[in-house]
Amino acid sequence: MTHIHLIGIGGSGLSAIARFLLESGYSVSGSDQQFSPLAVQIQAAGARVFTGHQAENLAGADLVVRSSAIPDDNVEVKAAMAIGIPVLKRSDFIGQLMENRLGIAIAGTHGKTTTTAMISWMLTALDQDPSYIIGGIARNLGTNAHAGRGAAFVIEADEYDYMFLGLRPTIAIVTNVEHDHPDCFPTPHDFYQAFVEFVKRLTPQGMLLACVDDPGAARLLDESLDGERRVFAYGLSRQIGLDVPEYAGSELEPNERGGLNFMAIHGETPLVRVSLQVPGAHNVRNALAALAVAHLMDLSLKDAADALGAFLGTGRRFEVRGESGEIMVIDDYAHHPTEIRATLAATKERYPGRPLWAVWQPHTYSRTRLFFSEFASAFNDADHVLVTEVYSAREAFDPEFSADQVVQNMLHPDKHFIANLAQVPSFLVSHLHSGDVVIVLSAGDADRISTEVLNALHKEADKHAQS
Repeated sequence: MTHIHLIGIGGSGLSAIARFLLESGYSVSGSDQQFSPLAVQIQAAGARVFTGHQAENLAGADLVVRSSAIPDDNVEVKAAMAIGIPVLKRSDFIGQLMENRLGIAIAGTHGKTTTTAMISWMLTALDQDPSYIIGGIARNLGTNAHAGRGAAFVIEADEYDYMFLGLRPTIAIVTNVEHDHPDCFPTPHDFYQAFVEFVKRLTPQGMLLACVDDPGAARLLDESLDGERRVFAYGLSRQIGLDVPEYAGSELEPNERGGLNFMAIHGETPLVRVSLQVPGAHNVRNALAALAVAHLMDLSLKDAADALGAFLGTGRRFEVRGESGEIMVIDDYAHHPTEIRATLAATKERYPGRPLWAVWQPHTYSRTRLFFSEFASAFNDADHVLVTEVYSAREAFDPEFSADQVVQNMLHPDKHFIANLAQVPSFLVSHLHSGDVVIVLSAGDADRISTEVLNALHKEADKHAQS
């Protein structure tokens, strides 16, 4: 049995690979600096997980895979190379896993996790038993990865560190192309060119689905009309000047489940009506991409629409954590100004008339600096804004920059800066009122705020009930 060791096994990317490998019959070990909840789940599934990095962790390994956050001078990387154990990045390894499969790769600055989860759930509900690797826990599936026996292999194609250039998909979906990860892509041109190269990685006569509502994705689609691949447009706005088949959504209307109903159209032909329970127009676009995949695979569109209507979302993507004292608490992964605007708009649409608290933990100094002005103006749909200090993630602490500088440039009438996460829950609980909605926007560790706020609200409710 091949033994594969994963450095960074507690992260969303490698934990999914670990689960896939375990289901495929491999022996799996891994290490991470902290014993994350995902690491706990992978250990329970059968992997041997070490806290901290050291050479001894490699015992018995035939191959080492490392996450993008693991540097060349990591002690386990150096030890493996010294004794001749191959060391691969995610991009090199995942491409091998997908060989001889119907690869469906979902890329984009925003929406790729949800769209990957949608398609994985839809194909599962349609008895296709797909393999999948998702950058979050799909709530319908209860996991982030599966080694299926069906032809399809669905994967979230992460652009960071050029991971997606290791893939050779049959179907590529591009939700949008908007500059991000300035630590990896210094300029918008660098970012866009990575997507150009990704599309070139399609198998011969492969298929590109691109969202024409986004200028970057529409440009990519236009420049891909070279006859080397089949090209399809999807979106809510009809494509103009592009003679390509398109999938469109029309007749959008709110429903009683908090999502939107819409009619999916192919060209001029109505296909199927869909009723979503995940909120926002951005999820209609994600669902259109999923329906296009079902249509191209010649699957039942009625069954596909039913599956999408049952889709519950993914962890930390508009995840309703609970309600106490008529105060709703939600977690969301939004960490780019475009994502924040879309999430807040969807929240206002789902909970009309309810005061909205947006709690934002900026993610990385480079992103916060690059989009400084955009972040300062991204919270107009919130009634109250609370900002914590920057979550540095893979970057070193920057003593010359603070998220308070962004707050000071906000024109919002009710803004607050609290650097220390530990102080946020008590501030919120003391200011919240019945009917309020709290949404925590974080790709870091601020999701713990939701848990602490809910616990405090429950205790307060119990005290009132006992008095």
